[in-house]
Amino acid sequence: MIRNLMAATAVAVMGSLPVLAQDWSGQVTPYVWAAGLGGDVTPMTGAPTLSLDKSISEVLEDTDGAFFLSGYARRDRLVLMGDFSWSSSSKSGTVPPGLPAEGKLKQRSLTLLAGWRAVENQQFTLDLLGGARAWSVKSSVTVAGGAMQASPGKDFVDPILAARANIALAPQWSAILYADIGGFGAGSENTSQILATVNYQVNDNLWVSAGYRQLSVDYRSGGTAVDVTMAGPLLGATWRF
Repeated sequence: MIRNLMAATAVAVMGSLPVLAQDWSGQVTPYVWAAGLGGDVTPMTGAPTLSLDKSISEVLEDTDGAFFLSGYARRDRLVLMGDFSWSSSSKSGTVPPGLPAEGKLKQRSLTLLAGWRAVENQQFTLDLLGGARAWSVKSSVTVAGGAMQASPGKDFVDPILAARANIALAPQWSAILYADIGGFGAGSENTSQILATVNYQVNDNLWVSAGYRQLSVDYRSGGTAVDVTMAGPLLGATWRF
């Protein structure tokens, strides 16, 4: 009887102990984004506004280099996310009255988010997040072999609110839906992003994905105005650890 009482007491004590948090899990995803470009850009005070409407093939023709990487980590219901984008492009031509000119544009964006897993079951998960997106846009214009030069650039940070859903479709198949909105006049007037992918699980650690991404920003400061949207298909590979 004493042994039974001691066993019952031990079970009661152990049952009252807090459950230890799960270990961290994470994943990294390098991806290729074939984005078209549209919008209006005023590089500086007194400069003309440039209206952009470039297809994916035209953007690729002018691209000097690009790199895209996203990451995701979770411990229990705590969620961390990040995304880094970098691209560099150049274009040669002439400006009135027929002078040779070359322009270069480099952009970087880094999005960092933290949040909470609000919904979790076998078929569906939903993460709610907040954070910031830092932008760096650098450009340079050279006319007549250096007779005229300008190198305007802007750095700014936008607060971001985001949601990410993961939906089980079938064995080894899933879909991810992501959306964010931000700016609110703190950095840009507004910025937004949507992402949708279909994912296939190759093995325990590797997934491949195909989908669509759209990223927009409307920034105005002094004589500089950038109101552009980049959108197009993407392909990625995810390694989970």
